[in-house]
This record gives sequence, C-alpha cells and structure tokens, in this order.
Amino acid sequence: MNALQNVAVMAARRGGAILIRHLNKLDKLNVEKKGHNDFVSDADRAAEDAVIEVIKNHYPNHAILAEESGAQGESDSVWIIDPLDGTTNFLHGFPQFCVSVGLQVKGRMEAAAVYDPISQDIFAAARGEGATLNDRKIRVSGRKEMEYALIGTGFPFRQKDMDMGPYLEMLGKVVKNTAGVRRPGAAALDLCYVAAGRLDGFWETGLKAWDLAAGSLIIREAGGIVSGLDGSENYLESGHVLCGTPKVYAGLAKLCARDIKAILR
Repeated sequence: MNALQNVAVMAARRGGAILIRHLNKLDKLNVEKKGHNDFVSDADRAAEDAVIEVIKNHYPNHAILAEESGAQGESDSVWIIDPLDGTTNFLHGFPQFCVSVGLQVKGRMEAAAVYDPISQDIFAAARGEGATLNDRKIRVSGRKEMEYALIGTGFPFRQKDMDMGPYLEMLGKVVKNTAGVRRPGAAALDLCYVAAGRLDGFWETGLKAWDLAAGSLIIREAGGIVSGLDGSENYLESGHVLCGTPKVYAGLAKLCARDIKAILR
C-alpha cells in the first residue's frame, strides 16, 4: 500500500468510526433537507471533519472537494470526499452506507478508499497497483453472459422533474435479460461491489463526483470498465455512470443503447 492510499484508508476509517458513534443515537441527530430527497445530518458533517483532519495532517497543501463543505484550497492534488454515501439509509438505520475518499492529481484518480463501517470492509486502490478488499487483491467477476449477470442500479432520486420513462425502460430491459437487479442505495459501495465481483455491472444517473471518484478507480484497478453512459470519460462531471466486467459492460451498453440516448437527450 503506497503512502497516498494509506492516507485514504486511514481517513475513511476515521470517518466511519464517527458514523458508528452517531448510529446509536439517530433519534437525536439534527437533520436538514438540502434538496429533493437529499439530506444532511450532524453525522455527515462530523465524519467529513474527521476525514479532512486526517488528510490535512499528512498533506496540508492539498485541495479538498467534499460533499458538505465544498471546495477548499487550490492544488493539482484534490481529495474528493463523501463522508456518508447512503445518508437516507443511515438515517433509517438501514445498514448500507459508507465513507468514500479519493485523490485526484492533475485530473487523474491516483488513490482511493471506500469503507463500510457496518461490515468493516475496506476497499482500496492506487493507480497501477491493483485493488484490494481488506488487504486482499480483488478482481471483477469473470461473468460474460448477460443472462447470468447480477446488476446494480440507483434510482434517479434527486432529479424531481426528470422524465422517468427512459430509465424505467432501461430498468425493464435489464430485469428481463439478466439474473437480477439490486438497488442497495449507496453508489460508492455499489461500484466497489462490481470491483469485488459481488455485482457484475452497475449504472446510475444524477450522481456527484464524490459518489464516483474513489469507486471508479477501484473498479479499474480490479480489471473492470467504467465510463459515462455514453462511453465518455466525463462521468465525474456528468454524474452518469456505466460500469462492469468487460463483457457485461459491453452487453449493457448494447442492450440499452436506445434508452441511454433517451436518458441523455
């Protein structure tokens, strides 16, 4: 584990410890609504502060892009942080949420860690060095046939005025042509599940850079493919993502080509 990856892991673990502390007192949390189906609590803010403190202790001159506090500093090295991915799950005590920490240097992801404080699974990667789950190397599954593939997705829950028709058409096709579809509710973990072979593919729209940054590197270092829905590299900006094993990724793109065009229209 290189130094950058090690700091990402330490920061993610520290944030996760804060979340667990707050999980035992959900009824006392101060919760605010940021937008449609978009919430923030004391737990999010406390976890984010803890993550940033770890990073700044090691790299005080690096910049930060965090979900709750926004952009801080100017540097070619930017830590992209989601202190609590799956906030709605967390606020209901639903055990599917995580801390996501990624480092981007000159526009390229270099190190990443995603920590699930319930299972204590820590997914991590450094560019060119592979991906790990609890310090053991991981690879995407060897799945090739769509009919045997398990696919993850996320509903476009923040897009209140979005026409759901194209997404539902895509969802219907995937349900009919695969072994099943899952929607756990924490995109950063979903990406890591693809990297670890727990899912064979995943797609979602309307995400933010902090939802995708760490997980996208982990998938690539595990041998998977990740892109925008249109195959482009701008998924951190667009928030639309498609990923999977090489064969399943290609299968999803082909199966849903018409629906993808409609979604992006």
